[in-house]
Amino acid sequence: MGELLYLYGLIPTKEAAAIEPFPSYKGFDGEHSLYPIAFDQVTAVVSKLDADTYSEKVIQEKMEQDMSWLQEKAFHHHETVAALYEEFTIIPLKFCTIYKGEESLQAAIEINKEKIENSLTLLQGNEEWNVKIYCDDTELKKGISETNESVKAKKQEISHLSPGRQFFEKKKIDQLIEKELELHKNKVCEEIHDKLKELSLYDSVKKNWSKDVTGAAEQMAWNSVFLLPSLQITKFINEIEELQQRLENKGWKFEVTGPWPPYHFSSFA
Repeated sequence: MGELLYLYGLIPTKEAAAIEPFPSYKGFDGEHSLYPIAFDQVTAVVSKLDADTYSEKVIQEKMEQDMSWLQEKAFHHHETVAALYEEFTIIPLKFCTIYKGEESLQAAIEINKEKIENSLTLLQGNEEWNVKIYCDDTELKKGISETNESVKAKKQEISHLSPGRQFFEKKKIDQLIEKELELHKNKVCEEIHDKLKELSLYDSVKKNWSKDVTGAAEQMAWNSVFLLPSLQITKFINEIEELQQRLENKGWKFEVTGPWPPYHFSSFA
């Protein structure tokens, strides 16, 4: 029987040393507590795991077969990283990042030392924020049907046809409206994203979530993250509030959340 190390994140050693004692949080197994291991300028925040109970095979089986276990542990990981983020500049690690021991962890940090130190420097004084844009497709389709030049031209084209021909051509108009809807949504979202990223250091566009995941009545049209200097956050939020006021009567809705642990703007292999 041996011990494994569950890695939550990497923080600057200077920041870790400034807080005594180190904050007390329960670890992944609910028994051991988190503790820091310093490797020069980088400190790893870890907790111990029993090697048999939490072997790679066991964890894989749990993740595939035990949804309640997965939800509980994923929530624990997220909440613990979020708590650490309130105290330290942190490179958050992905769920279930586990090393066979301190030597294995040290070797991995040494290989990526420059990258890690650069990431920690970048993240100091900056915050990750998420913006999701939703739209009411029904409301937008109505506007496109009435104002889109391509649709208006198509309607004019078929207005002189016989009722029978018009029936089939109207099916094509419906398809055209769907096509123009997607083009319109992407154009609006891209313009908004380009405007917001002027306030950020880095930005990224993520995959949209389905209604089953969001629970929202509207369709998600855009999902993006930004790394913002602290001094730009108020302006960033105000910009989104102005967009909401200007576009909500046209079927658009905005959701801005943060700050989040910087999962999207830091990496460690």
